[in-house]
This record gives sequence, C-alpha cells and structure tokens, in this order.
Amino acid sequence: MRLGEKAQVVPGENVVVSQIAASPTGNHMAVGYVDGNVNVFELTNNEIVCVFAGHKSAVTSLQYDEQGHRIVSGSKDTEVILWDVVSETGVARFSGHKGAITSVIFINSKNCVISASKDTFVKFWDIETKHCFKTLGGHQMEVWSSVLLKEERYLVTGSMDQELRVWKLNWTDKMKEEDKVLHQLEIAKIEEAETTEDNSILQCHQVGTLIRGGRGRVVGLCSDPGQTVLACFGTDSLLEVFSFCTDDEAKARMSKRVKKLRKKLAKLKESGQADADATEVSELLTLSDEVRRLTSVKLSSKIKSASLLLGTTGELRVGVTLANNTVELHSLKLGEEGEVKCLKQITQHGHQKEPRCVAISSDNLAVLSAAADSVKLWNRTSQACVRTVPLSGGRPCCACFAPGDRHALVGCADGALLLLDVAAAHVSERVSAHADACSAVGLLPDLRGCYSGSADKTVKIWQFELIPDPTGESKAKVLSILHTRTLELEEAVTAVKVSPNNKFIAVALMDSTVKIFFLDTFKFFLSLYGHKLPVLCLDISYDSALVATGSSDRNVKVWGADFGDCHRSLFAHNDSVTALQFVPTTHYFFTASKDGRVKQWDADTYDNIITLNGHAGACWGMSVGAGGLHVASCGADGALRLFSRTDEPLVLGDADEAEEGLATGEQHAPVPGLPGLNMPTKKTIGAEKAADSLLECLSVGAEYQKQVAEARGQFVQPPMLMAAYNCNTAEDFLLEVLKKIRSSELEEALLLLPLSAAGEMVRSLAALLERGERTELLCRAALFLLRVHRAPLLADRRLLKHLIQIQAKAAMRLAELRDMVGFNLHALQWMRRDIEQSESEQLFKVAVGEKKAKDSRRRARQAIKRPIVTVT
Repeated sequence: MRLGEKAQVVPGENVVVSQIAASPTGNHMAVGYVDGNVNVFELTNNEIVCVFAGHKSAVTSLQYDEQGHRIVSGSKDTEVILWDVVSETGVARFSGHKGAITSVIFINSKNCVISASKDTFVKFWDIETKHCFKTLGGHQMEVWSSVLLKEERYLVTGSMDQELRVWKLNWTDKMKEEDKVLHQLEIAKIEEAETTEDNSILQCHQVGTLIRGGRGRVVGLCSDPGQTVLACFGTDSLLEVFSFCTDDEAKARMSKRVKKLRKKLAKLKESGQADADATEVSELLTLSDEVRRLTSVKLSSKIKSASLLLGTTGELRVGVTLANNTVELHSLKLGEEGEVKCLKQITQHGHQKEPRCVAISSDNLAVLSAAADSVKLWNRTSQACVRTVPLSGGRPCCACFAPGDRHALVGCADGALLLLDVAAAHVSERVSAHADACSAVGLLPDLRGCYSGSADKTVKIWQFELIPDPTGESKAKVLSILHTRTLELEEAVTAVKVSPNNKFIAVALMDSTVKIFFLDTFKFFLSLYGHKLPVLCLDISYDSALVATGSSDRNVKVWGADFGDCHRSLFAHNDSVTALQFVPTTHYFFTASKDGRVKQWDADTYDNIITLNGHAGACWGMSVGAGGLHVASCGADGALRLFSRTDEPLVLGDADEAEEGLATGEQHAPVPGLPGLNMPTKKTIGAEKAADSLLECLSVGAEYQKQVAEARGQFVQPPMLMAAYNCNTAEDFLLEVLKKIRSSELEEALLLLPLSAAGEMVRSLAALLERGERTELLCRAALFLLRVHRAPLLADRRLLKHLIQIQAKAAMRLAELRDMVGFNLHALQWMRRDIEQSESEQLFKVAVGEKKAKDSRRRARQAIKRPIVTVT
C-alpha cells in the first residue's frame, strides 16, 4: 500500500470469489467462491494447500481461529461448517438456521462459534458437542453482520434499522455462586425484569444500542485485531467508527457522568423542581461510558468492505474497497477529534462505471471500450490503458473503429454520434444523429461510410468525408460524416447489420422481428419472425448466406438469407443474449449474455464449441477480432475480458466434467442405522474418482493374492497397475492409493464403498497398522468404516479377529505418537526455559499472558464490589 504497487496475484478458479480470510500467521489465505468451495492458498508459492467442498451455494462468511488451525464458513445454503486446516478435513456441520448465513465468528476463549443469519436469529454453537446451546431472538429483521469486541465480552449485531445492538456475554461455567447472583442482579437492573435465565452456560443480554448515521441496512461490521475499535458501513459511502474504552477509562467516564448528574439533581432539589426524596444516581456502567464515537470517514463511493488496524501510538488505519474499483487507506487518531487523512488511493486504469460496449481494431492491436464516464483505448498485447477520452452527455450504447483505426464512432443514449480522434484522445465531432437513443453503429462493407440505428424508428446511412479542420488549428483535413439516406420503420430499432456483399440491410425491431431490405433502394425483401421477445443483436456471415439473431428470450436463431427460413433455434443462454458476432471467413459465431458467459457456436452443425466463464454479472458487449484470434467482452462487473485463441485442439465429444458432473444440490444417500450422519463435506467428482480407485485397488489386490496363494511360493508377476505404483503386495498398493486421496475427500470416498469392499479394507488395515506407517491416516479410515458399517462388520465372525487387531494396534500406535509429541513438547519447553535463563528475561507472550490473568482477577474483584455498593 505504501508504494501502491501490485505485490502478488493468486491464480484462482473460473468462479467468482465471494469471501477472503487471511490466516493470523499471514502465510495462508482462505478464499470462498460462489459455487460453495473454499480453497486455502499458500501465499509463499501461490499453491492450493487444500480444497474444502461442503456448501451447496455461495460462501457468505469466512473466518480463521486464533491459531490459524481452523476455519469456519457460512453460506447461502443456511449451513455453517467448521474445517480443520492442519488435517485438511471437515470437522462439523452446524444445521439449524432457516435463512442464509450472514456472518460467522469464533469465540476463541470458549471453543464456540457464533453465527448470524437472515432468519433474524444469532446462534451459539459448541464445537465439541456440535450443538447449538443458545439462540438470540431479539431482532425483528434480518441480522446482516456481527462482530465481537473488548476481549470477546461484547457482541455487536447490525440489522435493517438504524441501531446497532450491543450484547454482553457472561459465561457462568467458571463463576462462583455469589458471582452468578450478582450478575443476575445487574442484568435485572439493566433489563428491569424479574426473571433471569440461570440454567444456561451463557447469560447474554442487551446492554444498549448505538445509533448509526448512515442510510439503509448494515452491510458490514468489522473490528481491529485487538477488538477495541468497531467500524460500521451501510449502503452509502459513510464509514462510522466507534471506540470501546478500557475498563479504567469506562469507570473514569462513569464517575464523571455520575458527578454531573448528582450536581444537577442537587440544584433541582434546591430550586424545588425535584422531590427531596429523589433517588440517588446509581453507579452502574452504561454503554455511553464504554463506547465513544470517533470521526466518521466519508468516502467517494459505496463501501464494499473495510479492514481496521490499530497502532500502538493510537493511530487507526482504515483500509476500504469501494464500488468504483478503488482501494483506499485512511488514518485517524483515537484520542483526538482530528480529521481523517487519506494516506493512499489505488485506482486501476479501468472504468469507474460499467462499460457497455467494446470494439477491436482491424489490426487486432487496440481495444476500445466505452462507459458512461469515458471512452478508453487499450493496448491488446500489454493490456495497458493508452488513451482516455472523458465524456459528458449521453451514455455510450455502441461503438466501432473507423477505417484506418485512427478514429472511432460511438453512438450515445441521447441520440448523438461521436467521432473520436483516437490518437489525440478527444471528441473531434459530435453529430446530433437521432432524436432517441442510438442503438447500433457499424461500417458499410465498402468502408466508405457507416450506418446508425436508433429508437426513433430510423436507420441512417452516412458517408465519410475529409473536411478542413473547423478549429483552424491545423491545415490538414479531418474526418467527418455526411448524412446521405434514411430508412423509416414502424418500430424502434434494436440492432442493424449490412450484409458483406453490400446488397441487404437487416434491421431488428422492437416487435421481435427482423426485417431485411435491399440496401440500394430500401425496398422490403424478407421478414424473420419467430422470437418471442425483441432481438437485441444480429450478424450476417462472411458469405451473406446466414443470418444469426440473439434475443431477450434467451434463444439464438440461425436463418437462411435466401428465403428467410429458420435453420435452427438454439437455447443458448440462461438470460438475454446481448451480443452476437460471426468469426470472419467462417460459420462460427460468438454470443454473450446477461448470464455472464461468452459462448462459441458452429452455425453449420449447431454445436456449442466452447463456453467462456469470466464475468461476475451481466456481459453487456462483445467484439471478435480479425481472423477470430481474439474476443473482447465487457460486463456489469466493470471489467473487460480478453480471450485469445490457442493452438490446443478441442474435442467436442469430451464433455466438460463440471457440466455433466454432480448437481451441486445433491444429497447423500442415507446410511442404514445412521440417520443423523451429517457430513461436513459433500459428494464431489474427486470423491467418486477416489472411491473408484479404491474399489479397483481392492479387486486387483485380491486377484493378486489369489494368484500368489495358488503359485505356492513361486514368484508371481504383480499386475501392471501395482507395478505402476512400485508395489509388491496388496497392502502396499492400498496404502499408496489411500495416500493419493485428498484428505478432505477421504470420508466421502469411504462412504461410497459397498459393504463387501469395506470388509476387505478392514482386513488390509489390520495388517498395515502392524507396520506403523501413516498411523493417523489408517486409524481415520478404520474408525470411519466402523462408524458407518458398525453392525454388519461386528456381525461378521470372520472379521472379528481383524477388528480386535485394529483395536490393539491402533491404541498402541496412537500411544507411540502421543509419547513422541509429548517428548517433543517438553523438550521445546526445556529449551525455552534454558534460553530464558541465559537471557534472564521472560518471553513476550508469557509476560502478556500473566498480565492478562492479573487484569482479569482485578476485574473480577471490582465486579464483586460494584454490585454490592449498588444493592445497599
């Protein structure tokens, strides 16, 4: 951020990222995607450490625990899943919410997880028992965000209204009985209620609300790592900051407030405005004593996310990402009411508003994109922004390069046609071409003129001409356009195209038809009707034989240009088709749609050649370069995507696994005798492949063992598959196959195995545990198989011997591992003591821990004293 330079790019999936969480150690990063997967990346080498597939829809919240060993994720599918990063497996799936999860938080000190949801509830989950032990129901509307503050003692939740609710968490498990009574008295005073819950491990009550100044719902809440400062932002550009004071500061503020109130009360008693018996001011800490409002940060655009960091000097750094493609870093002081300084602003060269149209030059070297704020010219090879032409007036709707690529034509929503000098980066001429939005602009095949179509029910033909420079700045002639002819129509025009043989002009109208006229006389030739909704884009092939049309009804139709017959109707996309263009000199064409995909089709065989996923949101425009080597598209995510043709051959028969693979919402087949088996992971293609490889391994191994037994001591050549793994026995082969299975998919793969295969595995696992190799993996597999197939495995007499062996060997091996870990731990502790003695100083973490313990003991003593004063 200091230099404003890009430090690293983590190559992701072809799926939109919905959440990011950094590990506390700083060497890993967890990324949640809209398809429900969570990938953990190693930041030193950009490699994927593990993939967690458990959610059925977009990940909405992601957080690491204090050590960075576990991740908790929440999703739109209403589920919360806990993952173990070290063993790369799912630990637990928490099901109970009825709405999409909006936030998940670890309570590190209590081994619990808090989840907030759109179903208006906040739930507390115990990780050990995997159950919800408390539900907060104090919200009338959706809970959009939640955050823990002040050593995990306060929970702040944000909803649809202007209030942030602050809850105090009192844990009763380690409290003495007298403390419990005092806390209940305190709660009763605050809530002015007689009944207080006393059976729960956690007493949680609302201590007050913080009033927001921003508009709309709460979008996000965040705190700094020390849980001192709270930042809140809504649907506008205001970031509000609150500071939670330390206990000493809060008490000082309380005594100051109580003094003021007592003075006021005394004055009122003297003047007779208050009764002489008026109650004394109670010494109870209120939220106003604990929380201070800091200076709000006003930003230039809507806030998408924020992150806080509090320095030791009291300086607060605020990092924000904005909706206009900007990252900003701001600074403010906690102690004083100073103004907020913007330290750094990183803005990409891209558009601040979403680009609506894109064009590639005839030499494939430049890409032109147009948005409401500006028209930009990009170098295709370096992807750098070369020129920016600021616009004022109507939003661009269509664009194309003029012959020679030195000028460009842009049609706007106010009906104007702009002639841009690309090299000089300015608008050389603005022509009031139409009375309504200009929806189409393009070059005539002879390159001597252009055409424009508009919602004012006309298509106009223009001729290029060179005129003396009207500004008088240069003696050279400049390009201009001269209106020659107008085609009047009955409906608003949505798309126009002139056939490459210069004979016909095809016009798409608002009445869902395409009319074809002779270009020279404007006489009517054909009408193409069949679309149910208006045609938004059309193109004619290089030989003028085919017309392809894309419509709002999500269909693409291919027509014959001779008779206007529909060759084929293709259900092309899941939303309106916004752009369509043929590849020069072929019958291939590309389509773009509001579903964010760009697809290539063959107009002769009607095959979908390739699907290009790229845009998050609608794809508004697309352009195919000369020779079909490049395709550029622009979308609602504000990005331009550039696709290049590779030399790699594409075989249409090999259907994409992701397309034909498992439906994301697929449920597990119920396991007999285990109706409550709620797996953290879901069935994936990887798990199915792993199950297949296990079955194959067991069958090959069994066959080999049979051959060895029949050979009676003579050498038997191992099968090819075993030789490939460099194995000589069936047990070695099984161990190698188990090692190759991804840890997060192991249990899913074992769940897919039939009972006979599970029995075979149990036999082999007993022999493998004897050796003491990969004990953890083998124990995990054995325990899971026993959990799933417990009754049938125990009922099989032949397996009893192997099960007893597994029990004995697993216990022995695990004891060895435990001893080794314990030995290493105590050796490290001895080394630490040795270092401390040699340097005669405590390690920092221990000193901090001791100070915290002292502080908490002091707070406990003060907490006892305060309510006693209040009661008497």
